[in-house]
Amino acid sequence: MKILILGINFAPELTGTGKYTGEMAAWLAARGHDVSVITAPPYYPQYQVQEGYRASRYASETWRGVHVARAPLWVPRVPGGLKRILHLASFTLTSLPLLLRAAIRRPDVVLVVEPALFCAPAALAAARLCGARAWLHIQDYEVDAAFELGLLKGQRLRRMVSAGERWLMRRFDRVSTISQRMLALARNKGVDENRLMLLPNWIDVGAARASAAASERAGRGAADYRWTLGIPDDAVVAMYSGNMGGKQGLETLAQVARVLRREPRLHFIFGGAGPQREALQQACAALPRVHFLPLQPAEQLPALLACADVHLLPQRAGAADLVMPSKLIGMLASGRPVICAAAPGTELATVVAGCGLVVPPEHPRAMARALLTLLREPDMRRRLGDAAARHAQVHFHTDTVLGRLEDALALFDRRRPSIREQVR
Repeated sequence: MKILILGINFAPELTGTGKYTGEMAAWLAARGHDVSVITAPPYYPQYQVQEGYRASRYASETWRGVHVARAPLWVPRVPGGLKRILHLASFTLTSLPLLLRAAIRRPDVVLVVEPALFCAPAALAAARLCGARAWLHIQDYEVDAAFELGLLKGQRLRRMVSAGERWLMRRFDRVSTISQRMLALARNKGVDENRLMLLPNWIDVGAARASAAASERAGRGAADYRWTLGIPDDAVVAMYSGNMGGKQGLETLAQVARVLRREPRLHFIFGGAGPQREALQQACAALPRVHFLPLQPAEQLPALLACADVHLLPQRAGAADLVMPSKLIGMLASGRPVICAAAPGTELATVVAGCGLVVPPEHPRAMARALLTLLREPDMRRRLGDAAARHAQVHFHTDTVLGRLEDALALFDRRRPSIREQVR
């Protein structure tokens, strides 16, 4: 079937929404579907367009069997409230000609990925014009998150924007999102139950472990990361790897490293890119045993994650049920315990509870106490790490999750016989 995907983030971005949208498109294309993508040049999480791409030009390419059209984009160096809105609006406007041209090919489904919700009205209109079904996949409730995190302010503005969001969401033929709590939020926004679908992010645990083993054989494995950074074999490594943006609450990491600065066996690795990286580095500049790495290539990520003994997942208060951090699945698949900042009763806390330790958001001393516990309890680290790998294998395997997506998409295939034709 013909599937058109619209989203601001796509491969070769290595983290977040772009990573998963790219994997989704490639998996569907490998299954024989005609997949087209309208996206922007890759810029996330550095907020800088990658080498080999231009922010000011339209471009097209074929990537792993997927037809990719890229629209120009304005990328602010430091995204904030108004700058972020203008950033998203620029893609919404420049993608319109590509969307109209793609609609002429009469796709069966137009699937728009949030963020950015700005694109949703045009995607919905294009689907209606060409007789396609409209699908909204929510990786991040950006409207709620923007207000909860203080990026946007004002109750009147929030009521107005939220009303528009609810009106829009109710008009899609299918709305999917990545966690049960985010699904419940869609329900609360008025989306009919029969249009809702749970579509969590995914990982191939076996492939991740094979990749880590291959990196080890090639001299780029977990042990090599430690050797390069000068970390002793008997040290315990606490790691954060991923986007370094505003909603992660990364200042907690620096505070944890400061609280535990006198623990000689404890080393920290902070890897990734984003607008808050420089501030985190400055906060850690005088602290011992804190190491920084740039964002790693996708093929190296399993080896990097395996270098850790404990993964740290900070989160700002109020964000835990508005987003399900995509980096969590890679952490679980690495077979290492996770110390997660989440309020009790949130889905994030529920997922991590059986394979790590949960602490209150923005509470560095609580995270430090949890890390100290795991530092001193190697048996607990092993037990929780084994549980983490099992959870990833059972609940987030690539073929299981994307197989459910394919089954749901098949219901919208124009070639599918109607009920009357099936009866004949």
